[in-house]
Amino acid sequence: MPFVDRTDAGRRLAEQLEKLRGENVVVVGLPRGGVPVAFEVARALDAPLDVIVVRKLGVPFQPELAMGAIGENGVRVLDTDIIQTCQITSEELDGIEATERTELDRRARRFRGDRPRTPLQGRIALIVDDGVATGSTARAACQVARAQGAEQVILAVPVGAPSAVAALGQEADTVVCLEMPSWFYAVDQWYDDFRQTSDEQVVDLLRRSAERAAAPEPAAVGAADPPARDEVEVFAGMIPLAGHLTIPGDMVGLVVFAHGSGSSRHSPRNRHVARILNDAGLGTLLFDLLTYREEVDRRLVFDIELLAGRLVDATTWLRNQPSCKHTRIGYFGASTGAAAALWAAADSHTDVSAVVSRGGRPDLAAEQLHWVRTPTLLIVGSRDHAVLDLNRQAQEHLRCENHLAVVPGATHLFEEPGTLDHAAYLARDWFLTHMAGAAQPVPSGRPQP
Repeated sequence: MPFVDRTDAGRRLAEQLEKLRGENVVVVGLPRGGVPVAFEVARALDAPLDVIVVRKLGVPFQPELAMGAIGENGVRVLDTDIIQTCQITSEELDGIEATERTELDRRARRFRGDRPRTPLQGRIALIVDDGVATGSTARAACQVARAQGAEQVILAVPVGAPSAVAALGQEADTVVCLEMPSWFYAVDQWYDDFRQTSDEQVVDLLRRSAERAAAPEPAAVGAADPPARDEVEVFAGMIPLAGHLTIPGDMVGLVVFAHGSGSSRHSPRNRHVARILNDAGLGTLLFDLLTYREEVDRRLVFDIELLAGRLVDATTWLRNQPSCKHTRIGYFGASTGAAAALWAAADSHTDVSAVVSRGGRPDLAAEQLHWVRTPTLLIVGSRDHAVLDLNRQAQEHLRCENHLAVVPGATHLFEEPGTLDHAAYLARDWFLTHMAGAAQPVPSGRPQP
């Protein structure tokens, strides 16, 4: 599917890289277009951001043919076969390198200013670009990162030509690519907005990332013990599904997350919401509704009845865990996951105390809405016009206590500053009201019959 812009691509790429959070990783963007993508990845992983400035050394009579590449700190990687085949003399090679190194140094100073290069020695170099067509620049970046001492090289891109991605597997230890369409022609065809990234934008993003890293963490005064976080295996019948269970001390309730299509338990947005719920004493379970093999079948991604069944099974699994046996349970669903949450809440085998839908598609559970008896909060962004209309229509079919909360200025993914926090706090208060009585009730959306 196309990306809205590089920011959207970076956030979606970050979801697939969440397992690198907490690792000794440096995110390095390829200037210029790769830096906005890398910025979002670095922010999601809470990792340092830098640029990897490389210059190809082109054969004099065929500049697009690379005979090597150079990087900062005197790094030079040569393709001796090309040099010998093209009969390049050492004088020619030195002259081309001198020219390219002058430009490389100029760009590095332009992008970083007074900040030193982030060392890669002994670390994971996560190289990010906005896409790969031929892969020549990405290949050079991988070689330079390895020459700079990176212990592991990972290349991550939103979209790429299948042949180029396969070839890059020879250079990087791991290649992560979200989309590899067989009809690939150019990177820009996979973006709605592919405007050129300026030097000024690169400089600004690097500055903002450096300032974020330098900001001190607020000291916790009288902080409680951190919640216990465990990777778990949730069973839907006989099918094991990977999950992430967090149990805070003095837990007042537990919220099961149902993610939307194309997302997973690693979703940065859902994990951000989960942390806010954890801080309020609510446990959370984020788990994959489908197995890895099932996810490639797009029909299953939108099979709401199947997803709801998995959610019901996960609830049963939770009830069998000693730490959750008598805990009140709620559902938090996003996008298509919200439809699954409502469908599961209508199931007679579940006993849930509250449901929250963020940017949800309750219309996909239309035939079950009138059976829902669980207090339900629908959260939609004011600029998510189509989904807002669908939620208003769905609300007319609900017979439970319900409320529609509209977050000003938010679009479907709640990407605008402060909007995701706004949604998370609304969810927190709804869950606490109906699971622990710890917050003031939110007015219901319609009178009860």
